Amino acid sequence: MIPVTTLKGKRVALFGLGGSGFATARALVAGGAEVTAWDDNPDSVGKAAAEGIPVADLRTIDWNALSVFVLSPGVPLTHPKPHWTVDLAHAAGVEIIGDVELFVRERRAHVPDCPFIAITGTNGKSTTTALIAHILQSSGRDTQLGGNIGTAILTLDPPKAGRFYVVECSSYQIDLAPTLDPSAGILLNLTPDHLDRHGTMQHYADIKERLVAGSRVAIVGIDDIHSSLIADRVERAGSKVTRISRRHALADGLYAEGSRIMQASNGAASKIADLDGIQTLRGGHNAQNAAAAIAACLSVGVSADEIRAGLKSFPGLKHRMQPVGRRDRVVFINDSKATNADAAAPALSSYENIYWIAGGLPKEGGIATLAPLFPRITKAYLIGEAAPAFAATLGEQVPYEISGTLERAVAHAAADADGDEHPSVAVMLSPACASFDQYKNFEVRGDAFVSHVAAIEGVTMLIGSATGGK
Repeated sequence: MIPVTTLKGKRVALFGLGGSGFATARALVAGGAEVTAWDDNPDSVGKAAAEGIPVADLRTIDWNALSVFVLSPGVPLTHPKPHWTVDLAHAAGVEIIGDVELFVRERRAHVPDCPFIAITGTNGKSTTTALIAHILQSSGRDTQLGGNIGTAILTLDPPKAGRFYVVECSSYQIDLAPTLDPSAGILLNLTPDHLDRHGTMQHYADIKERLVAGSRVAIVGIDDIHSSLIADRVERAGSKVTRISRRHALADGLYAEGSRIMQASNGAASKIADLDGIQTLRGGHNAQNAAAAIAACLSVGVSADEIRAGLKSFPGLKHRMQPVGRRDRVVFINDSKATNADAAAPALSSYENIYWIAGGLPKEGGIATLAPLFPRITKAYLIGEAAPAFAATLGEQVPYEISGTLERAVAHAAADADGDEHPSVAVMLSPACASFDQYKNFEVRGDAFVSHVAAIEGVTMLIGSATGGK
C-alpha cells in the first residue's frame, strides 16, 4: 500500500467504495488523513465501516471544512450529468481529484525522480502497459504495475529510488489527475469512446492530451488526426515528443516496417527490433504497441538488448487475442477485452475462417467500421443487447444467428467450426461491445468464455481452466 501522507491531518471526503475507491480510502486512513467516505451502495458502506474506515452520508457533512474531495473514477464528473457529490464540491469550492492524482503527489513529495511511465489511448493501452512492465521486470528492474489495468494504484508498493512504475490511465482517471507528470507519457491513439461520459470527441481528446502534456517525454501515436494534432501542440509547448506510427515511415521517431520496428533520427532509420515469430505481438496494432513500449523503455534507461529480450519473452495479455484452447485445426480465441469495434478489428484482421461471437452492451457506431473484415467471418453468433443491431449491419454479407447467451454461442460456434474443412479455423470471442448487460466486466466475460470452451469435448486447453478440458 502507498499511504497518502500528503494529506496527513487534513479533512478529506471520498465517494465511491468499489475496488479502487476502497483501496484509496484505506491509503488515506493509513497516511493520517481525516477521512469521511460514502457510497450509494449500502453494502459497500458497510464493508468500509467494518474495515475501520469512517463513513457518513456526504449530504450531512460540512463541505467548507474539507481540504479535498476524492472521487472514484467510475463516478460521473461531468457527463451525462455530474454526480450529486460533484455539485456539492463545486458549491463549496473544494478540489476534486482521484487516486492517480494522490499517487503523483506522493511521488513528487518523496521520490520525484522515481521512474514513472503512464499509458493511455482508446485501444492497445493494456497490452502496451503489460509489455513495458514485462520488459522492465525481465531486465531485473524493481517494477510496479497498476492503474486501469486492474490493480488499484494505491495498493502498489511505496515509491523509492530505483523503483519503476508502469500505470495504465483511463480518461476517467486522467480527468481527476490535474498534475499528472510521468517521466514518460504515452498516447497511443484516439477513436470515439466513452462519449456518454465526456460529451464530445473533442472533450475526450482534451482529457487524453493532459497525460502527455505533463510528461517529461511525450510518446504519441500519430496515425489518427486527433493524436497527431496533440503531438504538434505538445511539441510547440516545449516538451520532448517521440512520434510513433504503424502506417508511415517517419523522419524522427519509431515506426513499423512490416514486422520490423524502425528507429529514425533526422531522416536516418535503423532496425531496433523485429516482431517476426513473436505470437503474442502479431498484427499491425501490436507493432504500434511495441513501438510505444520501446520508446518508453529507452527513455528511462533500458538498453536495446534488454528491450529485444523482453519482447521475445512477452507472454501476452489475458483476454486480448488470447489462444485458450484447441480442437484439431480449430483454435479458440479469447478477445473479451475488445469492447468496441476498433478494438475488435485487430483480432479479426489477424485470423481467417472466423466463427465470430459478438455483442453485449453496444457502443456508439456499432460494427459498421468492421465491414472490410466481414469476408474473414464464416458465421457470426450474436449475444446481448446489441444482437438485433449487429444482425442488421451484417445483413446478407455474413451468415449469422442470434444466440442470445455466450454459452449457447460457444456451443453452436464450436459445432459449426468442427465441420469446416479449412486447415485453420478460429472460434473467436471479440465482442465489440461492453459487457455490462450480461457480465460485471470484460474479465468475467472472458473467464466465462474460457469455461465454456473447456466444457467442449475434445478441446485441449492452452491455459489453465477451472473446469479443465474434456
